[in-house]
Amino acid sequence: MELRSTAPYCSVPTAVVLWLLSCSALVHGGDIVHHDDVAPRRAGCDNNFVLVKVATWINGKEEMEFVGVGARFGPTLESKEKRANQTRLALADPPDCCSKPRNKLTGEAILVHRGNCSFTTKANVADDAGASAILIINNQTVSVQLYSPRRPVVDVAEVFLWLMAVATILCASYWSAWTAREAAIQQDKLLKDGSDEYCGMEATQSSGVVDINTMSAILFVVIASCFLIMLYKLMSLWFIEILVVLFCIGGVEGLQTCLVALLSCFRWFERAAETFVKIPLLGAVSYLTLAVSPFCIVFAVMWAVYRRVSFAWIGQDILGIALIITVLQIVRVPNLKVGTVLLGCAFLYDLFWVFVSKWWFHESVMIVVARGDKSGEDGIPMLLKIPRMFDPWGGYSVIGFGDIILPGLLVAFSLRYDWLSKKSLRTGYFLWAMMAYGLGLLITYLALNLMDGHGQPALLYIVPFTLGTFLTLGKKRGDLKHLWTKGDPDRPCPHVQLQPAD
Repeated sequence: MELRSTAPYCSVPTAVVLWLLSCSALVHGGDIVHHDDVAPRRAGCDNNFVLVKVATWINGKEEMEFVGVGARFGPTLESKEKRANQTRLALADPPDCCSKPRNKLTGEAILVHRGNCSFTTKANVADDAGASAILIINNQTVSVQLYSPRRPVVDVAEVFLWLMAVATILCASYWSAWTAREAAIQQDKLLKDGSDEYCGMEATQSSGVVDINTMSAILFVVIASCFLIMLYKLMSLWFIEILVVLFCIGGVEGLQTCLVALLSCFRWFERAAETFVKIPLLGAVSYLTLAVSPFCIVFAVMWAVYRRVSFAWIGQDILGIALIITVLQIVRVPNLKVGTVLLGCAFLYDLFWVFVSKWWFHESVMIVVARGDKSGEDGIPMLLKIPRMFDPWGGYSVIGFGDIILPGLLVAFSLRYDWLSKKSLRTGYFLWAMMAYGLGLLITYLALNLMDGHGQPALLYIVPFTLGTFLTLGKKRGDLKHLWTKGDPDRPCPHVQLQPAD
């Protein structure tokens, strides 16, 4: 492929040096290169920044493939490997390109030996002589193949991640609603003796469940912001190690809780689940819990040790999903007022730390933390992720725990209300809330692709869909006041018999 251009050459920092850096540093395969609004532009130097694959052959044998960044000037690179031509590059004379070349370099791409002067000096000399690009090489003849493959509009990984998030909320909601219904049944049993002692108590309250209030919803977002700042300021390998340990502890607890609940549904494990032994510091623990705990601990430790291997994302997703389901089972929104405050604050939190934070920190704090910049890792472990399957640049599609847990609290609340109110799927709120979450997450991925891969705050799209749908339906059906204040349906005491009308 001939690297010639009739356009004026760009300045060294925006053109030649980009090629130089492409051979001395590899770009992370999961990163997305965006337009550079800082580097100066000149007439004819308006090419978009693109990632460039540089396939090399040494003495006719295919060798290592590098990743670089395309320059502002020159022709547009081919996007298909099969259409990209192999080009034998010319050697500079003198080879180190530290002084004025003896040969004419107009429009040529040259190979330059490393050493004897700085990279900047080599780039300036080559630029003055009219070279279109330089590559730093050893003393072997090198041929290169340059092409810039395009990313797919939608990767299959995003579809699977969408299904994973929706299925997680679906499972957590049904578990939460089932627990609330069991608590209501237990209350009804206590009221069979005709006593008024238990009338008026909360039917959905059960042991191990925490109902959040308005103040705790606001404090949650404030604490989350402080934690995000701490992550941003202290982002390093050792700090990520601490997060990995905390994630493993939470993952073990979540996986253990989910496995015990799942196995308890089978007759073979009923006795083990209902038989307890007293453990110091832990209290009464079922034999089934003791049986599954070692497996959960080993699973989490194995993931932590081998989390850098290519398939470690599977273990991270399993631990993450179990943790999310457990949190949605334990933490509950008591009414729509608390849910509105919580999601409203979370909406502003996401918007601020993705977009507004750029004004103070000159970069998006949320995106930097999610990517794990300067940490030596592929990001913090509090994410569900799937490798991009048909993306030539690799990387992962990810979604944060908060983008599932926070709207999941409202969706789970809707199903509990439907079950306790004995509403059908069509006349209830759960189906619509679930559809709203799925649509909001889908719009998030569409925005992510339409915005050229720029990070998007998922709650910016999810919150208006889920919360807006709930509020609109509640007002239309006349349930909004009850949903806003009480949250649970009015359930008369079962021993009170309705008197027939005269």
